[in-house]
Amino acid sequence: MIKQNKIAAAVAIGIAVLPYQSWAQENADKSVDDVEVIIVQATRKSAALEDIAGSLNVVSGKDIGPGGIQTSSDLAIEIPNFSVGEQFGVNRAFMRGIGFNSIDLGADGAVAFLQNGSVITRPAAQLAGFYDLSQVEVLRGPQGTLYGRGATGGVVNMVTTRPSSDLEGYSRITYGNYNTANLEGAIGGPINDKLMYRVAGEYESRDGYGTNRATGNPVDDRKAYAIRGSLLYDVSDDLEVLLVGDFFREDDFNYAFHDLGPSIIEKELLPGPVFGGQTIYDLTDNPETRDINSDQDAINDRRGVGLQSVITWRPGELKVESTTSYRQFERFNRNDLDVTDVDAFGQNNYTENSQAFTQDLTLSYSVDEWSFLGGASYVYEELDGEVLVLLNNIGTIIFGEPPGVIPDGIFRQKGSITTDAVGLFFETTYEVSPEFRLTAGGRYNHEKREGKGDFTFSPFGVFVETDKAESWNAFTPKFMMEYDFSDDLMLYAGITKGFKSGVINVGSVNPIIEPEFIWSYETGFKLHDKETGLILNGAAFFYDYTDLQVGFVNAESLVETINAASAEIWGIELDASFPVTENLSVRAFATYLNTEFTDFCNGYYAAGVPSKRQFVTCPTDPTISDLSGNQMPNAPEYTLAIFADYYLTLGNSGEMDFSIGANYQDDVYFTEFNNSDAYQEGFININASMKFTPASDRWSFSLWARNLTDEYVVANNITAAPLYSFSRVGSLRPPRTFGVTLDMNF
Repeated sequence: MIKQNKIAAAVAIGIAVLPYQSWAQENADKSVDDVEVIIVQATRKSAALEDIAGSLNVVSGKDIGPGGIQTSSDLAIEIPNFSVGEQFGVNRAFMRGIGFNSIDLGADGAVAFLQNGSVITRPAAQLAGFYDLSQVEVLRGPQGTLYGRGATGGVVNMVTTRPSSDLEGYSRITYGNYNTANLEGAIGGPINDKLMYRVAGEYESRDGYGTNRATGNPVDDRKAYAIRGSLLYDVSDDLEVLLVGDFFREDDFNYAFHDLGPSIIEKELLPGPVFGGQTIYDLTDNPETRDINSDQDAINDRRGVGLQSVITWRPGELKVESTTSYRQFERFNRNDLDVTDVDAFGQNNYTENSQAFTQDLTLSYSVDEWSFLGGASYVYEELDGEVLVLLNNIGTIIFGEPPGVIPDGIFRQKGSITTDAVGLFFETTYEVSPEFRLTAGGRYNHEKREGKGDFTFSPFGVFVETDKAESWNAFTPKFMMEYDFSDDLMLYAGITKGFKSGVINVGSVNPIIEPEFIWSYETGFKLHDKETGLILNGAAFFYDYTDLQVGFVNAESLVETINAASAEIWGIELDASFPVTENLSVRAFATYLNTEFTDFCNGYYAAGVPSKRQFVTCPTDPTISDLSGNQMPNAPEYTLAIFADYYLTLGNSGEMDFSIGANYQDDVYFTEFNNSDAYQEGFININASMKFTPASDRWSFSLWARNLTDEYVVANNITAAPLYSFSRVGSLRPPRTFGVTLDMNF
């Protein structure tokens, strides 16, 4: 069956390519002047977008800001086969079904987030807003050679705007519903003929999308600010040094636990109602409420500091680049696991403090038909953290005793993790002919993790030291063929191996989690017709995925991560853009994704419950369920999107720009059990904007709206521990937002 599917995928790619020659002849009389060349840095080659074999997209800086791309979650609207489901203040990014499946401290994502090529190690630190970026580069598929340990799904690289030799800057003022106020700006220019600077900053304030009925405080509001300074020193014609320093701060009631209702236990038997508490559904008949009714507010307090240097030396055909970064991040998040207005042992506290140092050295060289790329990377991180659940009134809830008879207790995971990771990589390309190129490469990965800490579950007298250490080695090869069918059309095929490091979670009794691996087989084409402006890219891929790291809450109410045995993923992507007329341009993409666990046994919270689907038992253990054949979490089968931009010239007065985009995401499951209590049905997201720019081009005024139809969409959903009667909590995507933005440039 898989073989037939892969043949079908290849046929689909062929169908998309073959009509091109006749179409091009029919449209040869059209022409598009001044074709923009987009340079992509994330490939470590600074190559033009159209010349890079593989699946990638670039979001321009002009599309980043209010009414456009403001967070990593917004990227999911613009990028094929990419989804982001923020979970309790942690970035859960997925590409082609591969992503962050753990809910424990210490786990890493499978999509690497970078700033100017330096990895941001903590998933919670990746949620800072986007501002003053020149572009965001998104590479889909395993990047095992270039980035190694944490890029099995792909890479997102945020490129900050560089200082310029001209005095320039901008200011941006936005006001919108939910009392949204956003201030953003930058200024930069020359200090002397060698040294340039740029300072940028952003302030965000927004009322909550909901209200905590119990306390009166907002839910999912935002109070944040950030600042970044850059210095660029042109030492000589072939040597430059870029220094970047940044700081961000959030202090609000964001990332709330939303009550999504019971799963297998009736609402009246949940911990809160048993103790006399009310859920939000006791106060409203609206099943799509954004309010909560909790005795604990959703506290979000986080800050981060980053320092980075990028030194580039270009003597002749050789290019040497050294990228060094230091990043410190700390956060505190509090939520209420029982999601009611009583203290039913549900206060959940996450504390995370990390310091990370990264060093990347890359060398590239070309001579005759050969080009070489190689380098080394090093990551060192210290992570200190605590998960603390205050089990107040547990004696009354669990054992039926009057308050105070059984002492209150705690559930706590506390400790530290240190990580040392080294990577050595090489890649060489041989030009067999002017049209045909072969690439081979590989990366050696070595990683060591050491955890020290303890686990406490005081009501049952449990105290366990959790010290453990492990190291892993892996080699991830890459092979690629590229063929220029014409000046406008490139075909490629490649095989790549991806590696995600093993995990030691903070203060967890969980055994050491082994690495996961993925073999990727991809073929595709890239068409850029410079006469007509048509851009059409397509890819078909197949993944063989083993030892998946899957996190869940087990029967003992403990967060556990295991290595699921294996899965297979295959899919098709088509992405096209076309200037229909001089004033109208259209972009669209369509994807199909088939994901399936091929060998996965796990404990099932609804085993024996008649109202829920049941699974056959595991052949090796009849007490757990065989989930083989189930769809992987956060992997929509279909996504479709279309975007249109229309420019209207107003003579000497200026011009208007009308934009509208619609994105359809198919149904997704949030757990491996594929049940309706952890599920989001397919939905359409529609965004629109209208922008006026006068002839002077010194300022512009925009009206914009996102989620125009006000769709209620669950971003993520987990089934809580047996201790909380398997209640459901999750996070929501934003409701309809709209506003006005004034941009001023100088």
